Amino acid sequence: MRVGDALPPLEIEITRTLVVAGAIASRDYQDVHHDADLAREKGSPDIFMNILTTNGLVGRYVTDHFGPDAVLRKVAIRLGAPNHPGDTMVLTGSVEEVDGGTVTVRILGANGIGRHVMGTVTLTVPTTEAAPGPASAAAAAAAAAAAAASAEGGVA
Repeated sequence: MRVGDALPPLEIEITRTLVVAGAIASRDYQDVHHDADLAREKGSPDIFMNILTTNGLVGRYVTDHFGPDAVLRKVAIRLGAPNHPGDTMVLTGSVEEVDGGTVTVRILGANGIGRHVMGTVTLTVPTTEAAPGPASAAAAAAAAAAAAASAEGGVA
């Protein structure tokens, strides 16, 4: 992993269920997140996603990329255009800084209206210098067995 490396984009369909469930899960009972009529009375075309749901989706995006051993250390985001049901948000990211096992990723999330979210996520990821876990130990053992078989003229 190097500075400038791009993460693959993630498309997220913005459904009414996602918006409402995210608001309920984060105990955000503001009517603009679950009542379309009241959201319209307040000037919005429909309900819209809250920041905590966006935070969770951004966290999912980077941990899906870096794996289950990645640990979020800091999520610093700013919202722009709202996510409404029926739209699609596309998250993209690029590695901005690498310091040992600490990585900072610049995140951008866009929808049909414009830029929904931007910011950075800092996380720690396992480094190759760390003690091998079960999966990497098994891979190392398999590689050693293949090398030994090859040296003996056999097939691994």
